[in-house]
Amino acid sequence: MSKLNWGMIGGGEGSQIGPAHRLSAAVDGEFTFVAGTLDHRPAEGRAFGRSLGLAADRSYGDWREMLAGEAKRPDRVDLVTVATPNSTHFEITREFLKAGFHVLCEKPMTVTVAEAEEIVRLTRETGRICAVNYGYTGYALVRHMRAMVARGDLGRVRLVVAEFAHGHHADAANADNPRVRWRYDPAQAGISAQFADCGIHAMHMASYVTGQEVERLSADIVSLIASRQLEDDAMVNFRMSGGTVGRLWTSSVAIGRQHGLTLQVFGEKGGLRWAQEQPNQLYWMPLGQRLQVIERGEGNLSPEADRASHVTVGHAEGMPLAFANIYRDLASGIRARASGRAPDPVADQYPKAEDGLRSMAAIAAVVESGKAMGQWVDARPPMFR
Repeated sequence: MSKLNWGMIGGGEGSQIGPAHRLSAAVDGEFTFVAGTLDHRPAEGRAFGRSLGLAADRSYGDWREMLAGEAKRPDRVDLVTVATPNSTHFEITREFLKAGFHVLCEKPMTVTVAEAEEIVRLTRETGRICAVNYGYTGYALVRHMRAMVARGDLGRVRLVVAEFAHGHHADAANADNPRVRWRYDPAQAGISAQFADCGIHAMHMASYVTGQEVERLSADIVSLIASRQLEDDAMVNFRMSGGTVGRLWTSSVAIGRQHGLTLQVFGEKGGLRWAQEQPNQLYWMPLGQRLQVIERGEGNLSPEADRASHVTVGHAEGMPLAFANIYRDLASGIRARASGRAPDPVADQYPKAEDGLRSMAAIAAVVESGKAMGQWVDARPPMFR
């Protein structure tokens, strides 16, 4: 089977996320990197693209040039990854979807709920894929958690507890550092800082694993460094569509915490705990039995976990291979659409535009509730109410 063509917008030289995407897209041999707009400075972007092996006529100066150039090619890209600043996600994603391209957009998908609803409508009208890179959902044991919940191993899920807390912005003396300051500036970051940056990963993970959507929430948001206009810590209580109670804490001032993404799921028949910093172990406590440690790559796991494991048991798998599973899922979905087949349910695991929309609605709800001293508010997007 021939490889699919892949292009990237953003992720240029010195980028944190660009190398992760380029490595991840190549891991399973599904995509060939053929086109890109890799820097907001046209000359630098073209030069960097050529240094990565792109042909001169497909190393573009800006995304509009790339859209025009790829749209008229018989070998145009099958998938475009958007890894640009948040405020540009909507326009770029919208225009590539309208031109018939499949898109993987970095989170957040947009900066407003209305924009996100437009993207969802476009995917439905065009039949194109718009995936959102909630990349932590690509970990094998996260997918095994999801499968365990879906097949009833936990019984009814009563409670989910999610965290994404780190301490990398805890130094008040560093508050004016430009690399930190913009995150708490409404003119650059939008209406939310820490929840929009990290909290939505944890909330999406709760929905992804339980198969339930967040319907209502109550939030306490604070700026623990007084000079910040947007929150650096948030506690969110929420209620889900299947009756599950949710608790979420996110912070950027938790000194001693590094990455800090963890998820605990408690049901009638057992409980699960997974931490992204130790992603190859899943802790499973069946009711009335001893604690079990499930290892990524061992036998008798779910088909979803087996498919998402790249190396043998005992060898660590990290973030780039989790991202790689998103790309592998997308390749399967693109091929299914091209052939008119239904998606393979084991492969149809990637976060979709609807997930990006629900995250934007959750951000708006957290800000609304936080300003109202924790009042419970509807967290659903208007088009899903």
